Amino acid sequence: MTNTTPARKKHRFWTMERKQSAAGWAFLAPASILIFIFSFWPMFQALLISFKTGKPTALKYAEPLWRNYQYMLKDKVFQQSIGNTFTYLIIQVPIMLVLAIIFASLLNNRDLKFRGLFRTCIFLPCATGLVAYSMIFRTMFELDGMINGILLNLNLINERINWLNNPNTAKAVIILGLIWRWTGYNMVFFLSGMQGIEYSIYEAARIDGANQFQQLIKITIPLLKPIILVTGIMSTNGTLQLFDESMNLTKGGPANTTITMSHYIYNKMFVGAPNFGYAAAMSFVILIMVAILSAIETKVGDKR
Repeated sequence: MTNTTPARKKHRFWTMERKQSAAGWAFLAPASILIFIFSFWPMFQALLISFKTGKPTALKYAEPLWRNYQYMLKDKVFQQSIGNTFTYLIIQVPIMLVLAIIFASLLNNRDLKFRGLFRTCIFLPCATGLVAYSMIFRTMFELDGMINGILLNLNLINERINWLNNPNTAKAVIILGLIWRWTGYNMVFFLSGMQGIEYSIYEAARIDGANQFQQLIKITIPLLKPIILVTGIMSTNGTLQLFDESMNLTKGGPANTTITMSHYIYNKMFVGAPNFGYAAAMSFVILIMVAILSAIETKVGDKR
């Protein structure tokens, strides 16, 4: 009896539930370790760097520690980059999401011919590389570009417009490029959500006399609230981290009037004398902004 007792205790310890739990942790451990090494550890190191100053090869803690964060309150370019980024956010995200819902609603119609072709055409810009499409838009809106040529031929303008060297028109070009690039991406989310709605609901509404606009307002949008919330959060996060359009379309000009926060961080890191500490501090400010706006959107959008 004394020899079999340890074996029974061992057998009782490795119950089916514990075996399943151990197997789950065995599968999760490699991915968790890699995420920690390549994501969370660099974030922690970046947080430490944000309190440092000096040359990249001889960083030392600033005096006071919050010196980099304090300097942001005096940095006019960084403040301008915040204003530019939020301008893109406030204008572009609502227009893009509204267009995505409208396109998804139109292309969800079973009676529409060539639905697959139309869906592909609207989604196709999303498959275009960020640098490639930015350069295409830059070429189109140059002083001697295609847009000015078309407007002149239609007698809509008397002289060529310098789109990319005027602060207002340069911002408009960036917003237009963002809408063109990302509307189809969000349309796919809305379209997948609409396909989960029973088609009989629309048929019943049509019998009751509801037109397509009323069906969109009364049926589609209320049922798509969770997806609208998710796409809103993703679009907000993406716009706050906007880089390619500012870098490749306008290069932040003229005179930093279109520069974004991420573009300014890049300049501080790799253009001229690098300032890793200040760039890391600005990165964490963006992180805080993203977290706050995501929390607000979640609180407003999720009524549960």
